[in-house]
Amino acid sequence: MTFTHLDQERRPTMVDVSDKAVTKRTAVAEARVRFPAAVASALRAQDFKSPKGPVFDTAIVAGVMAAKRTHELIPFCHPLGLENCHIHIELDGDVAVIRCTASVHHKTGVEMEALTGASVAALTIYDMCKALSHDIVIGDVKLLSKDGGKSGYVHA
Repeated sequence: MTFTHLDQERRPTMVDVSDKAVTKRTAVAEARVRFPAAVASALRAQDFKSPKGPVFDTAIVAGVMAAKRTHELIPFCHPLGLENCHIHIELDGDVAVIRCTASVHHKTGVEMEALTGASVAALTIYDMCKALSHDIVIGDVKLLSKDGGKSGYVHA
């Protein structure tokens, strides 16, 4: 097993994608935000709004903005002009399930963009609800699938 972001001298480097084919690449990532029961109830009772505004709608906007700027946050990510970024959030019991799907026609994949979108959406939900409780837990951030490149992936 080798790390792709190390050169022959084992120094950090960006992966050279110049010889790769341009294909449609799609990735889906997920994050979960666990609320104390009282916070989840308050969100439902207030139609998912907080004093800062609509919680899930704001998280969707923040997640898409972050996905589009992933290369500015993660040092060796290639800048990609995302062609699609969709974030879906639903409350399942006391857990907000965030799913981010990103796609592009490019020489490199979009899994970091999908992971970044889901993560920042989760952080935004935390920020908008922290006045209700600091016992909110962000977790289970994971790549669910990716396709369109040399290797595909589906989370088991």
